[in-house]
Amino acid sequence: MGLGLFGASLVLSLSWWIVVVAQFVYIVKSDKCKYTWNGFSLQAFSGLPGFFKLSAASAVMLCLETWYFQILVLLAGLLENPELALDSLSICMTISGWVFMISVGFNAAASVRVGNELGAGHPKSAAFSVVIVTVFSFIISVVAAIIIMILRHVISYAFTEGEVVAEAVSDLCPLLALTLILNGIQPVLSGVAVGCGWQAFVAYVNVGCYYVVGIPLGCLLGFYFNLGAKGIWTGMIGGTTMQTLILIWVTYRTDWKKEVEEARKRLDTWEDKKQPLLN
Repeated sequence: MGLGLFGASLVLSLSWWIVVVAQFVYIVKSDKCKYTWNGFSLQAFSGLPGFFKLSAASAVMLCLETWYFQILVLLAGLLENPELALDSLSICMTISGWVFMISVGFNAAASVRVGNELGAGHPKSAAFSVVIVTVFSFIISVVAAIIIMILRHVISYAFTEGEVVAEAVSDLCPLLALTLILNGIQPVLSGVAVGCGWQAFVAYVNVGCYYVVGIPLGCLLGFYFNLGAKGIWTGMIGGTTMQTLILIWVTYRTDWKKEVEEARKRLDTWEDKKQPLLN
């Protein structure tokens, strides 16, 4: 239709709205949801501040993470040969984004499953779910990283015919493979954090690891030590590695019985309890 970049953005926005409308229709019409939602009422606003606090923390957590990798592309535009750097980085980031969608699926699954198990009072099941989903995501990411390394010299030709860009992409593929492996663990543990209600904590971790360590280190390696795009990406991988290690340690040290108790407190707060007629 000749709309160019605006048309692509329009389609992306439209696709998200289709998801919203489809989910709303499903909730209203599905027999599985008829006992969980009976329409709008003033009761929907009860406990809203608590939900808003969790939602705001989740939004900050996800935005800080998304912006972090976009800053990589912005910084690459300041290098001496920005066109080559941006071309190679765009290809690598696109591949990373495709594989990352698998981890996003595990992220959502981990969040829902862990939250449900904690709410149901099953600490062992919650811990077991964390192990299983992390291991599966890690295995898939390792396989993807191996495929990337095997195809490193030809994978860029799916996007462009330029030999110079292909060589630059091949040079970045080890960093891409390492990023894929990290992205096989970190998003899943972030999903676990959401299921446990740790969004605010993860947001603080993201600020420290990404914006205090990752970006300054990337700028130092990329510009001061003249490592270019590899330096910027290496520094930012350093921030991601630190965040992943912190999440692994926190998850490993988690007392799941205590998390069940915290989940029960939240349920008691939001549950509509009726007072008994007789004491």
